[in-house]
Amino acid sequence: MEPKIVIFTTPTCVFCKKAKEYFQSRRLKFKEIDVSRDPAAAQDMVRRSGQMGVPVILINNHVVVGFNVSQIERLLSVH
Repeated sequence: MEPKIVIFTTPTCVFCKKAKEYFQSRRLKFKEIDVSRDPAAAQDMVRRSGQMGVPVILINNHVVVGFNVSQIERLLSVH
């Protein structure tokens, strides 16, 4: 079963771009949410993560703050 991945991003975020490239290179589908355009999504991101910075990545509803490859790979290996 493919993991459910959501990435909260902004257009100018370098690590957001790296995270998207990482998932694309592994052929993993993800939903991107631009919090600079969606205030409700930004509030949801802060509520889930306690962070205002991006990227915030959800993998099967587990929160990863920043582009933390080791944490991402650990969560992906569970599934």
